[in-house]
Amino acid sequence: MRSYRAKVVEPITLPDRDRREAALAAAGYNVFNLDSGDVYVDLLTDSGTGAMSHEQWAALQRGDESYAGSRSFARLEEAVREVMGFEHVVPAHQGRGAENLLYGALLEEGDVVPNNTHFDTTRAHVANQGADPVDCPLQVALDPAGDPDRPFKGNMDLDRLEAVVDEVGAGAVPVIVLTITNNSMAGQPVSVENTRAVAEFAAEIDATLVVDACRFAENAAFVADREAALDDASVAEIVREQLSYADAVIMSGKKDALVNVGGFVACRDEALFEAVKQRAILYEGFPTYGGMAGRDLEAMAVGLREAVAERYVEGRLASVAELGERLADAGVPVYRPFGGHAVYVDAERFLPHVEPEAFPGQALVCAAYLEGAVRCVELGSFAFPGADRPELVRLALPRRTYGREHLEHVAETFAAVHGRREELGGLDVVDEPPNPELRHFSAELEPREPLVSAAD
Repeated sequence: MRSYRAKVVEPITLPDRDRREAALAAAGYNVFNLDSGDVYVDLLTDSGTGAMSHEQWAALQRGDESYAGSRSFARLEEAVREVMGFEHVVPAHQGRGAENLLYGALLEEGDVVPNNTHFDTTRAHVANQGADPVDCPLQVALDPAGDPDRPFKGNMDLDRLEAVVDEVGAGAVPVIVLTITNNSMAGQPVSVENTRAVAEFAAEIDATLVVDACRFAENAAFVADREAALDDASVAEIVREQLSYADAVIMSGKKDALVNVGGFVACRDEALFEAVKQRAILYEGFPTYGGMAGRDLEAMAVGLREAVAERYVEGRLASVAELGERLADAGVPVYRPFGGHAVYVDAERFLPHVEPEAFPGQALVCAAYLEGAVRCVELGSFAFPGADRPELVRLALPRRTYGREHLEHVAETFAAVHGRREELGGLDVVDEPPNPELRHFSAELEPREPLVSAAD
């Protein structure tokens, strides 16, 4: 049952087929290059695309825009301390800004950084410091059709983690990262038990444990539902428990802080805090605003508390599951169990005749746009060149934004594409930036053969 009602609405239109075809061709068959006005249901990302509550809109009016010593920063600091359990906070304009601050303070050339799975910008920021990002997902997580009842497929593979450290030496691993939920592995949650074990191992090798916590509340809700040792705990209590094992967190406020912009680094160590603050002055702004307006600091402080409210987060997961079930009922091969922020479609099973070099996921993304002006994103061989990972298409639901009619439209769109899947071919990259970790944001492609979808 939805726990909110609409107070402000935005008109949207479904562009006709000719306009969609022209827009996709002009975008180089890369949906990042589409204008938002050419999109009907936008599931490209859940980052900064949600709707704020009336309490957050009211909080905007309290914004203290002072350059230094802002009261709004003090309120954010208090919310981080209360919700997440960290004393030291340095704001940034968004999550990747926070990554720049923290990894620039922690990493050097030649370091190795294990992660349950690096997301694209995390991988790029680690590599930008001259370090080597290494993924340690569970093997079962690499198979979208594998063990659909496994509750924590986002966990770190501890054996793989130990093997990496044995291979390169503990001195080469100053940082271990745990991403919750594991976005690149279909938004799968990480258990508190696994977090504790990773923390113990990090302590043994004297490494800093960083939790990428941008979906911390969704992860905690999964823990409440699936981890027996914590089934009596509230979401708020689980958040504090899980994050208590981290030495530092990176947060994109555009996810589970329920705002449209902003992020932060939070840590326990005073020396690390000072190093991050100095980098913040160079890259983001004074440490009490960090590239954010005071009003946005206020909205984030409110959003952090709203995110751990049981009714909100349970409804959030239910919406994602509803979309997943609608797609599955339409015959669309989906990754199970469903993630917390998105449903992931298995493009390899959807388009088995399209080889990985022709980017089956990107072909499916383009077909979904042509069919129903639904924008989603490929997270397979196009986004992660050379990586050992499944061919996935992510349908990320913005928070508190779309209703049941929109979910029905998405399911109908993918069902129609699925009915014509054998007519779809692959694509080739014709222009790309020099940084392969980020090519999917701006590269251009062209289809090997005409992309086919139903007539309007």
